[in-house]
Amino acid sequence: MGRGRSTLLLATIAYALILEAMLYAAIRFFPNFEEHFETLRLLAGISTLQGLMTQIEEGGVVAYICAQQFFKGVNTLGTAAAVLFACGAIAGEVHRGTFELWLARPLSRARLVAERYLAGALAVVAPIFLTSATIPALAESIGEEVLLSSMMLCSVQASALALAIFSLVFLASSLGSNPTRIALVALFGTTFSFAIYMVEVVTHWSIYRWSDIEVYMLICRNDALPWGKLGVLLAISAVSFGGSIAAVRRRVP
Repeated sequence: MGRGRSTLLLATIAYALILEAMLYAAIRFFPNFEEHFETLRLLAGISTLQGLMTQIEEGGVVAYICAQQFFKGVNTLGTAAAVLFACGAIAGEVHRGTFELWLARPLSRARLVAERYLAGALAVVAPIFLTSATIPALAESIGEEVLLSSMMLCSVQASALALAIFSLVFLASSLGSNPTRIALVALFGTTFSFAIYMVEVVTHWSIYRWSDIEVYMLICRNDALPWGKLGVLLAISAVSFGGSIAAVRRRVP
């Protein structure tokens, strides 16, 4: 058990460091991006990308940072972390043949599932808040101002999507026994959803419509969360968590 926690901790630190490195590089690049904006807009041949560029032009540095940190960073790296942290949570014990030993601990099955779920969920969302907290200082280093409160609100929305994906994959792990297969299916599904975001008409079927620049700019402008979208994402997480407990309670070692 100690080895599993150590591995999760190291993976979380690596995830946070990569997310921070991407954020630092993106913010330091902003003056150059601003200078060559029109050239970059012409290179964005896809209409959806051109729409994103227009939103960044209208929103300035805040829209640019939201695009880099939340739409690009969390929606790609955060999604991958959510899938990888969840896929082996329960199925990994079954696959290794240690499921019975895991259940032998003097704790209820619900408690065991809750501990595993909360550890993974924290590993998914904590780096989002920690790295986003550095945005005001990084923006100040290039002569720009970004409010910490806005970035924290955006982090809540981004974390809700990452947590919903984590929860769904965790449920699949509670039902299945092959973590590799679960991970591949989940990564294919999220990659497909991100890909169709760039395609007109079907873009509205992408889960990343709930975590794009438009959503984050509304949060920043209104200084409020989109409770409708946020509520659905949190409900998905809650139902998936409850389903995971029910699934493990019924599993036979």
